[in-house]
Amino acid sequence: MSRVGLKPIVLPSGVKVNISDAELEVQGPKGKLSTPVPPGISFALEDGELRCKRSSDARQQRAFHGLARALAGNAVKGVSEGFTKDLDIVGVGYRAQVEGRKVVFSLGFSHPVEYPIPEGIDIKIEKQTRVMVSGIDRQQVGQVAAEIRKLRRPDPYKQKGIRYVGEILKKKAGKAGATGAA
Repeated sequence: MSRVGLKPIVLPSGVKVNISDAELEVQGPKGKLSTPVPPGISFALEDGELRCKRSSDARQQRAFHGLARALAGNAVKGVSEGFTKDLDIVGVGYRAQVEGRKVVFSLGFSHPVEYPIPEGIDIKIEKQTRVMVSGIDRQQVGQVAAEIRKLRRPDPYKQKGIRYVGEILKKKAGKAGATGAA
């Protein structure tokens, strides 16, 4: 029994759902998203709630049941509230700025690194060291944040680089710490 799949999705005001066999279209104040519906899974609109049902109790159907419900829930939340990921840039001289539809990073390389902002994503820079990625598609927001983090991963020795806000890093000891000399 899928615990996630059985939970109903409460539709906020202003959110409309169009149900078909192959996909679920969700429209809200922030935009429009469509999510695929796996075979054997169906959605029903009952009393302002979206419910997910499966056709059989086969193993694959049980797995798809929770997946389809989670994707639909993310689409509903995305078009009503949206998603954000925050990143911190740590390091002397490391900074970022938005220029049109691209972000220019200064990350200690011999050249500035340019990252084009994809369609449907909004990036804001606060104090030159806080990057806020926002959008309605949860997967796309997470992917863009991961790509930005990948431009300069946090260094395990000096902890410099781009990291998620609240990310806990393990700091490694340098050469002196490895030999035991003080």
